[in-house]
Amino acid sequence: MKKMIQHSILIVAAVSLVSCATSTVQTKSAQAATTPQQALKALQDGNVRFAEGRSKHHDLVAQAAKTSNAQYPIAAVLGCIDSRTSHELVFDQGIGDIFSARVAGNIINNDLLGSLEFATVKSGAKAIVVLGHTHCGAVGGACSNAQLGHVTGLLDKIQPAVRKVSAKSRSAKGSPEFQDEVTAENVRLVVSQIRAQSPLIKRLEREGKLIIVGGVYHLDTRKVEFLN
Repeated sequence: MKKMIQHSILIVAAVSLVSCATSTVQTKSAQAATTPQQALKALQDGNVRFAEGRSKHHDLVAQAAKTSNAQYPIAAVLGCIDSRTSHELVFDQGIGDIFSARVAGNIINNDLLGSLEFATVKSGAKAIVVLGHTHCGAVGGACSNAQLGHVTGLLDKIQPAVRKVSAKSRSAKGSPEFQDEVTAENVRLVVSQIRAQSPLIKRLEREGKLIIVGGVYHLDTRKVEFLN
């Protein structure tokens, strides 16, 4: 009898959890009505929920079905390929909410610029977030001048941040503190490069239709530190 009661409780809990799942997705009208500041706030609030262990329960099957014919994300995130930094999880977003571009060291190149232009100019996203993270292997490799096949060319794109931090930092080169400084500086440089290299994106920002910000995700606290 006791086992039957326990089993019934588990069933009720499971049904309750499913009923609380959110299947809401971004629509064209909702995206159009969202301001750049609201889009950024949605990501900030989502990260707070994630960091505090209060992430929404997303009905991914329902969201996948609702977005199968169209998508209207409110933001695009350019981040690292690192397995611990999934953008949808870090910002507590569902299917169809954000464009996610990922490459080691969250560097920028023509293909990624084209992807961000598609996300914003073509598809209406209102915010771009360049997201670095602590304990980044690509940043560590750049700091130690690692040489490895095609990785070498990728790490070269982080070297400007290494040189800039080297010129002003009091931290020992290669130390965790130094690498964290390089991570933040690399984010800032990528934000600047996006503005400098994409007149289309810069125009949207100038017209107040887009916001571009940088941030660093702290693996230990699960919090995103947004940079000035």
